[in-house]
Amino acid sequence: MSKGTRYVTTPIYYVNDRPHIGHVYTTTLCDVYARAMRLLGHETFFLTGTDEHGLKVEQSASERGITPQELADENAAAFRHAMELFGLTHDDFIRTTDESHERQVGAFVKRLVDQGDVYLGTFEGWYDAGQEEYHTETSAAACDYTSPVNGQPLTRASEQNYYFRLSAYQERLESLFANQSDFVLPEARRNEVLGRLREGLQDVPVSRTNFTWGIPMPDDEAHVIYVWIDALFNYVTALGLGDGDGQRHADRSHYWPATFHVIGKEILWFHAVIWPAVLMALDLPMPRGIVAHSFWISEGKKMSKSLGNFIDLETIEEYVGRYGMDAWRYYLVTQGPLGATDANFASSKFHEIYTAHLVNTVGNSASRVLAMVGKYFDGIMPTEAPGGSPLAIGEHDWPARCAAATEHWQTSMERFAIDAAIGAGLSLIRDVDAFINETEPYKIAKDDDRRDELGAILYQCAETLRIASVLLSSVIPKGAVALWDAMGLEDAGTFSERVAWGGLPPGTAVTKVAPYPRIELKPA
Repeated sequence: MSKGTRYVTTPIYYVNDRPHIGHVYTTTLCDVYARAMRLLGHETFFLTGTDEHGLKVEQSASERGITPQELADENAAAFRHAMELFGLTHDDFIRTTDESHERQVGAFVKRLVDQGDVYLGTFEGWYDAGQEEYHTETSAAACDYTSPVNGQPLTRASEQNYYFRLSAYQERLESLFANQSDFVLPEARRNEVLGRLREGLQDVPVSRTNFTWGIPMPDDEAHVIYVWIDALFNYVTALGLGDGDGQRHADRSHYWPATFHVIGKEILWFHAVIWPAVLMALDLPMPRGIVAHSFWISEGKKMSKSLGNFIDLETIEEYVGRYGMDAWRYYLVTQGPLGATDANFASSKFHEIYTAHLVNTVGNSASRVLAMVGKYFDGIMPTEAPGGSPLAIGEHDWPARCAAATEHWQTSMERFAIDAAIGAGLSLIRDVDAFINETEPYKIAKDDDRRDELGAILYQCAETLRIASVLLSSVIPKGAVALWDAMGLEDAGTFSERVAWGGLPPGTAVTKVAPYPRIELKPA
C-alpha cells in the first residue's frame, strides 16, 4: 500500500465521568494502530480529548458548588493524567471548551442554518436524560420506553429546538452503506445501523434550552448547541477545517478524511448516521470507517461500583504495577471486545494470558535462543550461510514464512483487525519454538561436525524473533526494545528494511534477555 496519511480518533470522553477501562481500552486500540501506521511510514495523526459541555456537567458542578468550567478542568486533567500514565502517543488532546473548537462549531452550525439544513421547530416525544437524547414514539416503544443505555425510564417532553434535516439524507446514507460494505465494523454493528435506517430517518435536535453550559446557537443565544453535535465536530475542528485561514488548517487539514473513528457501540448511531449526514450537508468527505467495539464486563458480571468489580484507574494501576505496561496493553488488545460481543475482564485470565503469551512464548523463546548463542558461540551471532549460501534445515523456508506473516500483519493493521495482526507476530514465535523442539540444537551442539548446522538453526531462530518483535512492537513496545537491545540493534530504519530477512548481521554480539518475569498468581 502506498504511503499516505492516516487519521485515527477516539471518541472524546465526557468529563462527568472519571477514566476507567472503557476509556483506556479505546485509546489503547488507537495507540496501537497509530504506532503501526507510523512504523509503516504513513504520516499519522492520532486524536483524543474530552467532551465538556451539557446539562449533566452543569448539574454536577452545581451539586459540588463549583463552576462547570472548574469541573471540566478537573476531569480533563484526570484524562490527561491517564494518557500520560499509559504512554499513549496521541498527537493532540482536544477539549470542547477550547476557544478554537467553540468558534469553529459556531461557524459550522451557522452555515447549516444559512443553507436550510438546520431549522427552528418543536419536538414532542420521549427524552433520555442520561444520554441527553430524544426518541420518537417508534424508537421509544422499541426500547420499552426505557433508556437503551442505562435502563432508566424515558420521560415525555416537549421543547422548541433547532433541528437538523437528517431525513433529507436518507437516500444518500443508504447509498453510502450499499457502496461501502465495511463503513461500519464489525458487521454485526453495521447490520444494527441498517435495521434502524430502514425504519426511516427523523430530523434531530441540534439545540437545547434547558441548560446554559454550552456553545450558543448563532444569532439565537436562548438556545445552546446540543452536546452531541458539539462533540462530533471535534474530529474536524482539531484539524482547523472550520477556520480556513488559520495555522491549524494549514498544518492539519490534509489529514481529513479520518481513516477510522474508534468508538464504543453505545454511540454508534451518532457516528454512523448523524455524523455522515452532517458531513454530507457540509460537503466534506466521509471517514474511511467507524469501528464500534463492545463493552467490558468484570469477573463475568456487568461492571458496578457497588459490586466492587469496577475497573477504574486505580485498579488498572495495580495491574500495571504488578505485570508491567506491556502486559496490560497486550491483554486489552488481544482479549478485548473489538468484535460484536462483550469481553470479560478476569484476574485469573489476565494472569493466564500474561504467563502463556508473554512469559512462556515471547520471553522464553527469546531467552532460550540468545542463551544458546551465548553458550555455544560465546555470545557472537553465527551465520546461516557458512559456505556463502544459507543452509537448508529440513523443509523450512524462514524468509518466506516471515514475509507471509509480515504481509498478513500489514493488511490486518490497515483494516483495523489489530488482534489478527498481533496473532501474525505471535505465530512466528510459536513457529520458532516448534522449530527448536524439532531440530533440538542442544543435541546438535554435542557434535562438532554439525557446528555449521547449529549456527544456521540459531541464526534462523534469532532472525525470525527479530522480525516478529517488529510486528509486535506497537503492542509490546518495551519488550520489543529489550530484545533489540539484547541483539545490539537500534530502533531505526524503514519498515521494509526492518522486516527484510538478514537484518541481524552475523558476528553481532548478543546478550541474554528476559523481558517478562514469571509472576505468581495473586491470591483471590
